Amino acid sequence: MPIIQLPNKWRPRAYQRPAWDYLERGGKHAELIWHRRSGKDEISLHRTACAAFERKATYWHMLPEASQARKAIWEAINPHTGTRRIDEAFPHEIRASTNATEMLIRFKNGSTWQVVGSDNFNSLVGSPPAGVVFSEWALANPASRAYLRPILLENGGWQIYITTPRGKNHAHRTYTAAKKEPGAFAQVLAATQTGTLSALQLENERNAYIEDFGLDQGEALFEQEYMCSFDASVLGAYYAKYIANAERDGKVGYVPHQPDFPVYTAWDIGFSDDTAAWFYQVMRGEIRVIDYYAANGHGVDHYADMLDGKDERGNETHRKAYSYAKLGDKSVLYLPHDARAKTFAAAGKSVQEQFFARGYTSQIVPSLSLQDGIQAVRAMLPRCVFDLDRTGEAVESLKLYRREWDAERKVFRDNPLHDWTSHPADAFRMLAVMWKEQHVSLTPEPAKFDTDRTISEIIKRQRERRLSEEY
Repeated sequence: MPIIQLPNKWRPRAYQRPAWDYLERGGKHAELIWHRRSGKDEISLHRTACAAFERKATYWHMLPEASQARKAIWEAINPHTGTRRIDEAFPHEIRASTNATEMLIRFKNGSTWQVVGSDNFNSLVGSPPAGVVFSEWALANPASRAYLRPILLENGGWQIYITTPRGKNHAHRTYTAAKKEPGAFAQVLAATQTGTLSALQLENERNAYIEDFGLDQGEALFEQEYMCSFDASVLGAYYAKYIANAERDGKVGYVPHQPDFPVYTAWDIGFSDDTAAWFYQVMRGEIRVIDYYAANGHGVDHYADMLDGKDERGNETHRKAYSYAKLGDKSVLYLPHDARAKTFAAAGKSVQEQFFARGYTSQIVPSLSLQDGIQAVRAMLPRCVFDLDRTGEAVESLKLYRREWDAERKVFRDNPLHDWTSHPADAFRMLAVMWKEQHVSLTPEPAKFDTDRTISEIIKRQRERRLSEEY
């Protein structure tokens, strides 16, 4: 029987050595913001192979979507060797079995490694992972980290985040936090630092991006992919600049629930996909977005319990037990038009009918075209303030909600890319349409006292005072 030494016929390049040494010494948290073609997945695969034989456990390599994981990792070929990357990192001699359908490898010592997506991580069965690689982290669902981080902490596991930037989103936040975290490893490596590509090759890459995407977007994508710039714009994003303006103006922060005002909810309905709901209040023309909830694979009872402030066991949590806006004597939910047809697998009853049976009435959101709905969101966003603690990850999804790219024609399509950002964005579109229908015509009374002012008005007054003092 041949002797296999791990890592298998591979050694880290010079610029990879600090990260490799950190992980080999037992490091638990690495953030590798490395440029394209720098070997981010390669170093992670080889490190996982070693870890799998150091500790019998479950290990995951997670991409933003399960559908892309097969092409990007499971079937990916190393262009330098012509061999599949997983066969290089995990040679057949160390495997007990290989399940191509589930993209799962079981090793001879009992450890397992699987390729998964951040869009289905919470539906996987089996042992919780002791090591996770979050590949393309800037494009992944940040809820995956929130779900897995306590599990990894409890079982002494490790996490590696590898990505190129996509604006100052959750990947920028986790990288910045890791720089301050004792014992973590955080590193940005631009292509000019590693020597992987010559100056001529980089210039050729820049020109190729400009040819494919146009000057502005080509430059932005090159800066993200090769210079690892967090400041470059997100290509095709619908709302990124509006959210950036809100963050700059202090409108993403602490936004408390005001008990004297009703809470509205706007929904996107899914079953295998997420069902998403935004919770908001309207005060003097300001939309105070105070909460967000999303889940999948559940029926109406799950969401009704959540609205009632109960967990899955029926225990009182008070987490979402708000005083909801009424229509007649029932709390009202703003549901999309397909709530009349979707059933959540209940015999013959629509989602709308099932919510009614649980004591909630509903209004069906007017069916506007997708583009009209997007324009409604853009018109509304300057009036919004968001609670960072309860809606932060959903706000990130609005930043990344973007148009689909047509690689053949080299243009953006008119329709959005369908990924984890779609569900919160669709629900937010319902919010915008209903706000336009119900509230946009209301003219607020002038505030008499500071306590009556909206967050936007307080920010505006503070800015005016600061400017007057400066001059």
